[in-house]
Amino acid sequence: MQGQSVDARGPGLLILRSLDDAIALRRELMNTPRVAIVGAGFIGLEVAASCRTRGLHVTVIEWLPVPLSPVLGSAFCEMVAAMHRDHGVDLRTGVAVTDVFGESRVAGVALSDGSRIDADVVVVGIGVTPNTEWLEGSGLTLDNGIVCNGSGEAAPQVYAAGDVARVANRWHGDSPRIEHWTNAVEQAVHAAENALAGPAADTSFSSVPYFWSDQYDRKIQFIGRARPHDEIVIVDGSLADRRLTALYRRGDRVVACLAVNQPRALIKYRKLVAGRALWEAALSGTAAS
Repeated sequence: MQGQSVDARGPGLLILRSLDDAIALRRELMNTPRVAIVGAGFIGLEVAASCRTRGLHVTVIEWLPVPLSPVLGSAFCEMVAAMHRDHGVDLRTGVAVTDVFGESRVAGVALSDGSRIDADVVVVGIGVTPNTEWLEGSGLTLDNGIVCNGSGEAAPQVYAAGDVARVANRWHGDSPRIEHWTNAVEQAVHAAENALAGPAADTSFSSVPYFWSDQYDRKIQFIGRARPHDEIVIVDGSLADRRLTALYRRGDRVVACLAVNQPRALIKYRKLVAGRALWEAALSGTAAS
């Protein structure tokens, strides 16, 4: 964001990364009628849903044409966008924030289309940069995080886990940096076990990415890796009902599953995704259920 210099932790301009951030946001929302949220990722949309549940006026600004399209696929993203609009969110897509204005505290944001949004609180949720500056010159390999081998080692007897770590993942096929709660827990357990067992017992990390998001009365759950994919098939439910299960195909394999208000579907398809089951077998298994 460019324009006036506004402290990122100053009055009315907030982020949400820690418990202290959450407490500060709750305090600000106690007497706040208007909220602008920059970024329509899962954090931004969860904040939007919470604010609308409190009856606040909410504007969400997203530079992509539809929110979450890199994660879910365009059809499902339109469903999520419609869900928020139906709950009264002013969702602005295809625009970026060019300025944050206000003097003693934030008063709103200016957008790339020339419009201005008045707001008493602005919540910024546009992604993170891994905090690795303090490791410059340490000898560790830093590339969008701390690069680790499959045991979680960044160097002999130096382990990393969580959002900051790029751990070689056999299921994934490369070393992604994944910002999901379950991934951080699994990596930490894996690294601790290897550190305690010693080099002779090192094992390779293999985990299927998983996340969930609660928005209004919808629970969105996702397991696997959607990008790239060749096809998406809804195997139960519908977009209209906003209650569905969908499978993602890459080549002849099922590589991901999306469930909206169908939590049992994840139990059913988790093993298929983890085992990269044949696509036709996954579909026929659905038909037989």
